[in-house]
Amino acid sequence: MNHKHNSDRRDFLKKTAITSAGIGLGMTSQNRALGAAKPKNKLPKWRGFNLLDFFDPDMEKGRKNSPENLQWMADWGFDFVRIPISYPSYLKFDRSKPIRPDDVLNFDEARLEEIDNLVYQAQARGLHVSLNLHRAPGFCINAGFEEPYNLWEDQAALDAFCAHWEMWSKRYKNISSKKLSFDLVNEPFKRQNPNDQHSPGGPVPIEEYRKVATAALNTIKAISKKRLVIADGNGGGGIAVPEFADLDLGQSCRGYFPMHISHHKAPWVYKDPEVLPDPSWPGNRGDMFYSRENLERHYAPWIELVKQGVGVHCGECGCYNKTPHDVFLAWFGDVLDILHEHGIGFGIWEFSGTFGVLNSGREDVDYEDWYGQKLDRKMLNLLMKYA
Repeated sequence: MNHKHNSDRRDFLKKTAITSAGIGLGMTSQNRALGAAKPKNKLPKWRGFNLLDFFDPDMEKGRKNSPENLQWMADWGFDFVRIPISYPSYLKFDRSKPIRPDDVLNFDEARLEEIDNLVYQAQARGLHVSLNLHRAPGFCINAGFEEPYNLWEDQAALDAFCAHWEMWSKRYKNISSKKLSFDLVNEPFKRQNPNDQHSPGGPVPIEEYRKVATAALNTIKAISKKRLVIADGNGGGGIAVPEFADLDLGQSCRGYFPMHISHHKAPWVYKDPEVLPDPSWPGNRGDMFYSRENLERHYAPWIELVKQGVGVHCGECGCYNKTPHDVFLAWFGDVLDILHEHGIGFGIWEFSGTFGVLNSGREDVDYEDWYGQKLDRKMLNLLMKYA
């Protein structure tokens, strides 16, 4: 018997026990001084863009992304796309009338194949695809049309919601979670009038959101046990949901805080946008001073989820084109830096368009010609710093 080996082993186990006890009791100042390792985010630090090809209820009106767009993303070092889908875009029904309950499961195979094509085109370029129901049966954060029922309250809506995820789960059953994840429903929110964009509202009651999320999660896992599933933050995406920490769900935050920076003069947010003064960063908004410190407080609950072992990703972020460019870059640099520090990836709201690196329509940018597209090189350089 090797007594030296046994002695070394006892010493090792003793040291391990002491270390474990220290972790269990919390970090001491000495631990912090030595630089204890940060908890690792359970979700990959994907970085990329949302693709709005099927964002419109009428598929033909989507903002189509060419194969070249996908290739440029990959060439620039990005590895992620989120596809927010309006469920009517892949149904057969009379589009001259509001959708009715007996329409919501009339899947159109030809339209589904168009979505398949985008998924496969992205995956062929090494881009992870997050498939999201931006408008789901019974709910959409962007109201202004008539839904036949309420996802948060009506069993028929929940049944239809699960039927859609059952369809997608079966359709993509053989695709690895490394290549494809499901993002259940975009930005849960509950309005007094679900069909009125400006109706007052707030976070979905947690028991209602949990019922919906659990039902869909169980539906998906029954078909694809290893499928990676993500739930958006409550209250429009910005509120972390620690009540879901026991579920097999990642969570998706937003990079839109504060909205007076990210959505300055956005007409779908403000009733009279043109009267708004230009923001600054850091700077005052009314009686409130906003700075990086505010951002750190805002993301603290999400960072706490990471510490609890919940995977976190920022599924949407960016800035509308009316915010002064230098203000946008200063603010967004802080946002990205905080997310990066905690291993949280991001998805810019769009690649080409008012939030994008291409063709944003900003009036204070010297665009670079990129194969006939207008490239915001300063924005791209900022993003590539974290890609």
